[in-house]
Formats: sequence, structure tokens, C-alpha cells
Amino acid sequence: MTRRVGVVVNPIAGMGGRVGLKGTDNKVEEARRRGAEPRAAGRAAEALEHLRRQGADLKLLVWGGRMGEDPAVAAGFDPEELTVPGEPTDPEETGAADTRAATRAFVDHGVDLLLFVGGDGTAVDVAETLDELDGDVPMLGVPAGVKVYSSVFAVTPRAAGRLAATFDRVETREVNDIDEDAYRGGDVRTDLKALASVPVGEELQSSKQIGGGSVEALAQAVAAEIREDGGTTCVLGPGSTVDAVKTELGFDGSPLGVDVWRDGEVLVRDAGESDILANLGEENGIVVSPIGGQGFVFGRGNPQISPPVIRQCDVTAVASSRKLDETGVLRVDTGDTDLDEELRGWQRVRVGKFERRLMEVV
Repeated sequence: MTRRVGVVVNPIAGMGGRVGLKGTDNKVEEARRRGAEPRAAGRAAEALEHLRRQGADLKLLVWGGRMGEDPAVAAGFDPEELTVPGEPTDPEETGAADTRAATRAFVDHGVDLLLFVGGDGTAVDVAETLDELDGDVPMLGVPAGVKVYSSVFAVTPRAAGRLAATFDRVETREVNDIDEDAYRGGDVRTDLKALASVPVGEELQSSKQIGGGSVEALAQAVAAEIREDGGTTCVLGPGSTVDAVKTELGFDGSPLGVDVWRDGEVLVRDAGESDILANLGEENGIVVSPIGGQGFVFGRGNPQISPPVIRQCDVTAVASSRKLDETGVLRVDTGDTDLDEELRGWQRVRVGKFERRLMEVV
């Protein structure tokens, strides 16, 4: 039986990440001024290429242009393009209304799965529209946004493509979103926006868990080693664990941003990718903590620490044992498949003043 898959892409999803905006909602023009480049189309094409490789009997329905047709053609499909008169009104300035219009059209055309590419905001648009239509069409996300807190996403674009072709049952999962303005100010406020039907598979992302235990001893030890390294440029990632390291180094960092430190001096606060690259030296290191519950070391919440940055740095992962117990495995999704392969395998994670723990990056 032919599986009908509807594809909609949020073309601006994730643009704010590498330039340090922590999201793109209402920040598209600022992201462009900072030199941001679209990334959603590439993520979509990667997912669709792996969907095609599964050899399943598929019919692909897409929204026009950058919202689906272009990446589908790039992935080797000859899709059926759906349009609604007057929408999208401007192919360069798509928004929530276009995503919702596409969702309605796919349901009207009887798709068996709605595959969307974006972040939590896109997930909310799709889920709320499906709920309004009172249908039973499942949805699956290809992660392309900066913040991906919902459990309706596959862990990588490739995983999304595989799962879209092979799933045989669905389950109910959460769609969450956060207040981006509060997030930029260092305050994470999550809200449950919807419940959605999602394909069942091992490569689905968990909802992000916020909080954790004390990491004081760990932070003291990591900060002491950073000081001993002298002229090493240190890229300090987001999150409460690394924020404790920043405090031990003697400065108030950006809790949900990336800060660059060297020789007792903060070189950049809340840095974007270009800021980080401009301040790297001969010896460079990254300190990063995996996201609780999800296990992502790179690719969620820290796209400023991009593949060009990672390739010039030694990486130190830090976390409490409790967080690692809850996470199970670590994950990477940098957007560079070769780098992801290099990072996978067994890695040591600093969990205390002296203790380290072997964790598998999958």
C-alpha cells in the first residue's frame, strides 16, 4: 500500500542559532543582519534523501518552493505540489499561517503522515492545526530549530527519514515551546502546547528535562584546570552546569548562551559563531554539557558551537552522574555528518572533581 507523506518546511527555522539569537521567532531580520544563513532546506533534503533510500512505496506531497518542493526535488523526488490561492503570500517571508495552511491542505488530501521541518514553533503550528481539524494524521519533526524541546522530533534528519518510511504504529507525545524573549534573558519557561500522534521508533527525542543537582565540586575542578591551561581559549557552552563553571572562573556568563574566555578575561559574552571563530587561538577548548533527558552534546541549544568551531577545539563534556543516569546515551547532530561520525563512540564525561564516566555517543 502506498504511504502518502506530506512535507512542509519552515525555511527560516534555526537561522538565529549560529549568530547567537537562541531562536528565530520575530528575529529574522536581525539574524540576516548578523549574517545568518538558512539551514532548514539542507536538513529537509537530508531527511528526504534517507526517506527515499528506504525503498518504500511512497507518494510525496509538498508545499511549494522553499517550503517543501525545492528540498524534495534536491533529494531525488518528483513530488506533487499543493498550493492554496494566495498562500504563501511571499516565498521569502513565510510564517505560521503558511505552515497551518499547508497542514490543512495535506489533511484534505489524505496524507498518512505529516513530516515537518523546523523547531518547536513549527511543531506547535502543525499540532494545533491537526487538533483543530480533529483528525488522526500523525506528525513527525525533522529537527532544524535552535530550541527543540518537544518529543515529536526524530533525533536527526536521517532518523526522521528512516522512521517516516518504516513506522507501523503511533503513540501520543508532547509538543512544548518556550518564551524566546525570556530564554534570551536566561530564563527557561516551558509550556505544554499540545499532544500529538507520532510514529513509534527508537530514534525519537525525549522532552527536555530542566533542572538537576549540585555541580559545585565539578565546576570548581573544571575551572581550576581551565586556569592552569594558561593561554588556551575556552568556549563555554550554555546550560546550568557550564554556567557554574563560569561562576567559578569569576564572571557572570550568559546562562543560555556561549561565552569565550582566555587568561582571566571574558573575550565575548553570548557569542555567535563568527565571534567564536574570530577569537580562537592556537590552543582551544570547548566545555559543554549534554541536555538533560535528551543527551545532545551538540546540535540542540548550542548551534553557535558549529562544526568549524568544534574542529579547532578539544572538547570536554561535563555533567552530573544523575543527569547521565537519566539520559542513558549521548547524541550529536551538528549538521556535518562526517563530524558526527568522528564524535560518535565511547567518550569520557567529567562528573566530579576527579571522577570521569564513559558514555557512548550514538
